[in-house]
This record gives sequence, C-alpha cells and structure tokens, in this order.
Amino acid sequence: MTLGLLALPVCAEEVGERWGTADREREYYRVVDVPMPKGEVIEAGAFEVLPDGRIVVGTRRGDVFFVSGLDEVRPEPKYEKFASGLDEIFGLAWKDDALFVTHSAELTKLKDTNGDGKADLFEVVSDAWGYGSYHEYAFGSKFDPEGNLYVALGLSMSYHSRQLFRGWGFKITPEGKSIPIASGMRSPGGIGFNEQGALFYIESQGPWNSSCSLKFVKEGGFMGHPASYNWYPFVKNMEMPTEPNSGSSILVEKERVPELVPYAVIFPYIRMGRSITGFVLDETKGKFGPFENQIFLGDFTQSLIMRATTEQVNGVWQGACYPFREELSTGILNIQFTPGGKLLAGGTNRGWPVRGLKPYALERLEWTGKMPFEIKEVTITPDGFHLAFTKPVESKSGSLPGSYQVKTFTHKYHQGYGGPEIDQTEPAVKSVKLADDGLSAKIVLETIKKGHVHEFDLEALRDRDGGELLHQHAYYTVNEVPGR
Repeated sequence: MTLGLLALPVCAEEVGERWGTADREREYYRVVDVPMPKGEVIEAGAFEVLPDGRIVVGTRRGDVFFVSGLDEVRPEPKYEKFASGLDEIFGLAWKDDALFVTHSAELTKLKDTNGDGKADLFEVVSDAWGYGSYHEYAFGSKFDPEGNLYVALGLSMSYHSRQLFRGWGFKITPEGKSIPIASGMRSPGGIGFNEQGALFYIESQGPWNSSCSLKFVKEGGFMGHPASYNWYPFVKNMEMPTEPNSGSSILVEKERVPELVPYAVIFPYIRMGRSITGFVLDETKGKFGPFENQIFLGDFTQSLIMRATTEQVNGVWQGACYPFREELSTGILNIQFTPGGKLLAGGTNRGWPVRGLKPYALERLEWTGKMPFEIKEVTITPDGFHLAFTKPVESKSGSLPGSYQVKTFTHKYHQGYGGPEIDQTEPAVKSVKLADDGLSAKIVLETIKKGHVHEFDLEALRDRDGGELLHQHAYYTVNEVPGR
C-alpha cells in the first residue's frame, strides 16, 4: 500500500475486473452511506468500540472522532472531535478510560482528564522505531488478554529499511516495554487476531511477496523480506536468520531458514484484491449472518470486502479466502463491526487508483436477514477437503465429483516485485460424500500440492431450491497436510 502517491485516473486494467456479483450481493448485504459532518474530511484508517457503544474513528489526517448513532436504521450520527494533530492513524485500542493510538511515528496514549470531551493528555507509550518518509506506516492491534499491544511497521520503501526497525513487528507490554518480535515485514495493511487469539498481519504484494497474504506473526519469526536484517544487532535474544535465496520457493527456503513463516492465506492477485488493508473478526453472534468467527478484510484498490478462515495443521497456520461484497464507494483502509452487528468500512482514494468513485467515504454494510447460498468454509483433510455451505446443497449436483473443480498454483519466492502464478495443476476429484443435511461435502483429491493455493470452482452446485452459489470460488493455501 502506497498512499502517499498522487491519485491517478482509474481504468479496469489498473484495478482488475469485478467479480460481477454486486447486483446479487445487494439482496443479502446492503451498503448504507454514513453522513459526515460538514467541513470535515474523514478518511477513516482505524476504528474502536467504546464501552458505551460509541465508535472511535481515527483518520489518515490525524483526527480522532467519537461517533454515536451509527446503528440507527437511517444513520444521522453525531461526531465529537476528541483529538487532532496526529499522523496517519492505523490503530486504535481503548483501555482504562484511555485511547491508545498507533500512528506513523509512535504509539500515543490519549486521555480526557478534565471531562470536557477532548483529549488533554498526550503521552508517548512507544517511539521505539524510526520515521522518515510517507511509506513508513505503522499499524496497531487491539489489546490481547495480557494487556499487550502489537505494532506492524512498514519498510522505508519497497526494498529498503532506512529508519530504525522498519519492517519489524513489536510487542508493547502493559509496563510500556517495546519488544521487537519479528522481522521481514514489507508493507503491512493491518494487524489483529483470529478467533483462537493468534496474531496475524496483512502483507502487501511486492518484493518477496508475489501476492497479498495473511501471515501469522510468530515471535522470533522472519516474515520473508530480508531488508530489515540490518536491525538485528539492536535486538536481544534473536539471531539474524540465514539470507533467503531469491527465485526459490517458500517450502524450500523454510528448510534453509527455520525462522521463515509461510503465508497462511494467499489472496490471488487481482481476483482477490490488490492492496488488502485492515481486517476484523466477526464476533456479532449471528447479527451479520452465517460467518461468525471469520475474518473480514478490506481492499484499497478494488474497493471491496473479502472473508478469510484459518486453521492450524501440524503446528502451521493456513486457510482460505472467499469473495464477499464489492462496489464500495472508495478505497477501503479499515473496517469494524458495530455493537448492532453492522460492518463499518472507511477509507479514501488518496494514493493508488481505486475502483470506488468517491474521494473518501464512510459506509455501513448490514445483513438483510436473507440467507445467501455461499461456500461457508474450506478446511483440509488427509486426502482432500471438507467444504461447508450456508444452505443445503441438493443431492444431484452435490454428489457428482464433476461439480467440484479444483486447480492449483504457486508463486516463486523472490526479490522481484510481485510475480506470476506458476506450476499450475488440475488434480482430479476422485470421490465426494455429501452430508445427509446437505450442509457439507468431503472431497478426495488425486493429490494435494503442498505450497500451492487450491482454487475451488463450484459453479455447478445448486441449493435445494435450485439456486446458484452467490460466489462460486474459494482459495485454500496448503502449507501442511494433516496425518490420517
């Protein structure tokens, strides 16, 4: 993500083709415009939910607003400016009546000590990293159960770490200690937790990353881009990893570089976003539909929202991604669920070309209550995959192996910027067993390709009312195969 560039004209070749499902998506998830106060430019880069139900919005321009009324049927929200003067806010977390703001140069604690509704205490919690250029964004998590915050730092430029600890992940303890925990980040887009409390961050396509991905942040781990190796002399209890070989593969280099953490979920470039940004876990208890405990992610360039699921196999994280909702109004920087179970999406078109036509926007996605027929989740088995659905699949189409089309591909792990899909295969589906209730199917493949994305095309499936899948594709990244 390179938000410091001037905006350019948009064309289909630049941002990629649409999924073509927006007309049907509206039937299940409507997009509602959220009005903004006159005279304010709100390019939302971070959100937090306060104990009283108000939403905190942090902006790219460094303002912080407390907002009420976002769950009303026809929102007419009230905005209260809490603070200003910060820089590119990409992380907000609330604890002990204070707001913790992650922005480019530091993690800052804001507090209203006199009760007038405005922050009057600005306290540096951590400035353990350097800052020198627009590309050097910092992304902050929510608090973990122990009271730690986590920060993901972008490089100085795609190939360089010129300021202290650029390209690193940090843990900030409740005592204020700043502990570097992982190197090798390139250009993060967000950092947070899955339903099991494991920490992940979004990595952008670029050098050493042929596509965008969701990566597990392993303490002591190397995330893949060696530009930040120059800061290892400043770290205690971590040794510099072996330099990876460009042009190899993640599987091969993982044997040479034990610290290397593989991509947990690869998002096929353009088909599933071009510059993925903030993400949030659905903990709405069904208020947002059938995707409880799944990860929702925004994409800046293509102005859309996707889903992802993760699982741990043989101690390694991996999982799948799925289309969800396209045709939002601007480039998405971050998303957040409201107390009422609606999904806020905010952003701007400042920077790269984006699909959405508005310069900035704040919108709300809400479930209409109608159940979509979707691929709910893909998980791996010793000889194939388990596919779960949101509605029962009818038995004729669901029992035919030919209804389940699978292709695979991988990427080179190299220092070049991005990279094509290579080593494509089409493993045969040997058999399928559809559950009696029609809500799941187990397929057995001729072979499972480790290190490959497995693309599922289920266009032939129908639900018991004859309906087609809203989105026919899912993409599962295989790092490990479970034992029998």
